[in-house]
Amino acid sequence: MSAQVRIPATYMRGGTSKGVFFRMADLPERCRVPGQPRDRLFQRVIGSPDPYGAQIDGMGGATSSTSKCVIVGPATVADHDADYLYGQVAIGDDFVDWSGNCGNLSAAAGAFAIHAGLVDPAHAVESICTVRLWQANIGKTIIAHVPVADGAVQEVGSFELDGVTFPAAEIVLEFMDPAEGEGALFPTGKPVDVLDTPDGPLDATLINAGIPTIFVRAGDIGYTGTELREAINGDPAALARFEALRTLGALKMGLIAHAGEAAQRQHTPKIAFVSAPAAYTTAGGRQVAAGEINLNVRALSMGKLHHAMMGTASVAIAAAAAVPGTLVAEAAGGPRTGVTFGHPSGTLRVGAEATERDGQWTITRAVMSRSARILMSGEVHVPADAF
Repeated sequence: MSAQVRIPATYMRGGTSKGVFFRMADLPERCRVPGQPRDRLFQRVIGSPDPYGAQIDGMGGATSSTSKCVIVGPATVADHDADYLYGQVAIGDDFVDWSGNCGNLSAAAGAFAIHAGLVDPAHAVESICTVRLWQANIGKTIIAHVPVADGAVQEVGSFELDGVTFPAAEIVLEFMDPAEGEGALFPTGKPVDVLDTPDGPLDATLINAGIPTIFVRAGDIGYTGTELREAINGDPAALARFEALRTLGALKMGLIAHAGEAAQRQHTPKIAFVSAPAAYTTAGGRQVAAGEINLNVRALSMGKLHHAMMGTASVAIAAAAAVPGTLVAEAAGGPRTGVTFGHPSGTLRVGAEATERDGQWTITRAVMSRSARILMSGEVHVPADAF
């Protein structure tokens, strides 16, 4: 019988997500590099793979929003304060997806860099500590503007974020040059493509900003765009159709070479459906009026409709809304540098700066606000033979 290993860890909420955060130096040595030991460790920490889909024997919460691990360490890129690496742990399947970022946990990563001693809050200007994160999954810069007080992160505040029950201190995030990796904003060069589906041709915007995302019109696939989770997640046939569309989009974007690869790349791309502004009732019972928003967006994460909106998908929404001709700009009534969109838990305001040069569009940055809070700190216990 092997003993359990104790590893320093911090359980944090960031935006509408939660994850287990580690300092790179605190990980077992064999888990400080990519590979099976690191994946196995994170799976055991979270409680996956779990055929029951409950993650009872781990820290996960049995949703894509709560099945996450993060490593923060010293910066490896000049002019940055810390490296931030994110792993999306599959719930029932046997893999950890490292193919993209988590925008929500980016807020927590900035705060954690201060908690972990990688950034000195004494450098704050007017009670805001600017943390330059190197997002190692996608090789991009994220700037987190973290409020501080009395030499520490200020977590309590009045900022309210739909999808999060309690208010907290606001963290402003800037996603610099957010097209993932070195890819084009539109991998096919067009703001609208056509996917050849079994039901016929389907218009889609395939964009590479924040996270690769596929946008389709809600009406084209039989929805209003005001749906809540139960309408989608309780329909296995609908989920299968969305996964088939996601696979088609991934192929067209060049993210996978053949359809079989999509099952092992569930984190990216995302798939979302958009519609013109319309009133609806949120999952929490709040009435959202059509006049409050520019459009409605619903997005799927790890095969299920998200309860709010992924932070990285919010970047994609902001980017697509800023470019003429995309389905997102169409739903918003025309291109906008800032939009407020409706999601299942409420509304969110996001913005992006778009530039056209020689017929090609680029996004210089996208901005949104989130909050973060430590929920628990100490050590996680993992069986020594698990990794």
